[in-house]
Amino acid sequence: MGDATKRLLQRLIRRTRIQMLKTTLEKWDRLTLAQRQSMVFIQSKSAITEKLLSICEENEWTVKHIAELEMIHVMDNPNQGMWYAFRLMDPEDDAHSVELMQFKEQFKSLLHELVRHVSVKIKKHADEAIWIRIAWGDGFSQPNHLKPTYVVHYLQTPFVFVTSITSKQKPLLSQALTVSTRHQDLKNANLSGRKLTAIRDLLMQQYPQVFPTNFPGHTAENNQMESNPRRVKEQAGLEADRLRMAHKAFGDGMLPELESAVYELETKFNGHANGTMTDREQPFRCVVKFTSTNLLESLRQCASSGIVSTVTPLFSSIPRSGKNYFVITNKSHGSSSKTSNITEPQILDSKD
Repeated sequence: MGDATKRLLQRLIRRTRIQMLKTTLEKWDRLTLAQRQSMVFIQSKSAITEKLLSICEENEWTVKHIAELEMIHVMDNPNQGMWYAFRLMDPEDDAHSVELMQFKEQFKSLLHELVRHVSVKIKKHADEAIWIRIAWGDGFSQPNHLKPTYVVHYLQTPFVFVTSITSKQKPLLSQALTVSTRHQDLKNANLSGRKLTAIRDLLMQQYPQVFPTNFPGHTAENNQMESNPRRVKEQAGLEADRLRMAHKAFGDGMLPELESAVYELETKFNGHANGTMTDREQPFRCVVKFTSTNLLESLRQCASSGIVSTVTPLFSSIPRSGKNYFVITNKSHGSSSKTSNITEPQILDSKD
């Protein structure tokens, strides 16, 4: 057994809970009944690792077999690492008719033409997603199975999700994907996150987008607590307005658990308090990042509770555009003179 095989198996066991490891091994379906019965999962991880290593050596399994085991684990636990969303652009006439076997054969063939040493494994998930594991090498080195790229694609749709890819590998993946899916380009969708399910649901609009037209007024309990009928009426109106604003922006259903949103500002500084900043010809540049365990739900709660007085397009653009990375510049009106321009923020796509 090679060193790469041992290291990959050791890392997988170290990162996996015992009960989950047991389930993954069952799905792997390479162990015989006797080998499965010989596994004692109440032992330490080091003992389990040694047992699996001996079984692998006995069966003469290679790093490709362990990579298959790792792929099963990642498919069952996708909310790990940082995922980036992409969109296939300009489909050809037959893009809607690409079948799985056709895609697999052409994708593998193209990638092997582009990269001398590369290992590709493709599996179809229960939700119809096509999972691809790529271990990259080059003209001189063998594929590095310890740093694989994972790709998730839904056939006959433009949606692609990628994790652990370098700038050098991205053009190679783009070429293999666009040709095998009958498209012309692969574009950054300006959406990323650690939860694959969240960015998938947001980009593909796979969550209940319920926008109600009726909103509850003040509750009976609160009415009893208030002694001033006019104040009760005002409070009820304010509460209904806040709910209407929040649900107009974010809907009334469960929201994808997006964890962050990033805004890159390239805007002129407006204000008379700081003349040095106001007179600058170059735009003011900074990056603002909002984080939460469930950012969209947090923003909706802020709006409905009155913490914020209005939901700006900066936030409502997240669910409506399916993005969480924006570049904000100034949109100019009137004279072309730099000194007389009246500017307002404008949200643009991020730069590739």
